[in-house]
Amino acid sequence: MKPWIHFLRGFVLKVLYPVLMLVGAFLKSKKADFQAYIVRLNNLLVMRDSFYPKKILLLLPHCIQNSKCDVRLTFDVYKCRRCGKCKIKDLIELAETYHISIAIATGGTIARKVVKEVKPDAIVAVACERDLSSGIVDTYPIPVIGILNERPFGPCIDTTVCLKSVEDAIKWFINRQEKQQ
Repeated sequence: MKPWIHFLRGFVLKVLYPVLMLVGAFLKSKKADFQAYIVRLNNLLVMRDSFYPKKILLLLPHCIQNSKCDVRLTFDVYKCRRCGKCKIKDLIELAETYHISIAIATGGTIARKVVKEVKPDAIVAVACERDLSSGIVDTYPIPVIGILNERPFGPCIDTTVCLKSVEDAIKWFINRQEKQQ
């Protein structure tokens, strides 16, 4: 681990983020932009650091599941019928292909619980700006690559994600593993 990168990431998440959220409280139209900036900056710093994760977690928001699906996947993503109406099927396949853990969280409390139970060395997380930026802060110092979800129907319902971005993040962590061996 590069100490200066670790320090800088800590500064960004523990000092800059709260300052930007304070400013965002007054400039409400800019708050999501500030949160997205923190996610991008964090990703940049994570990808410049040197660490070798053994256990990777793919953490997803519940809103990525089709809202009309009658199977709730909150506690067991593998109950998915894999019908293809949402991206869950493809994300499970990515997790299986790369032999990583996968979980869905309904919010920050459940996400923190999952991280505590799984004890990952690295996380690929998908969420909106607010949940992703606060989750990255909450899980520091665990390296997290955050991927913003897409919200074609508005927030918190039938969201989606670019599968290539998720796979690229997983592959980046996998390549870190292979460099250690």
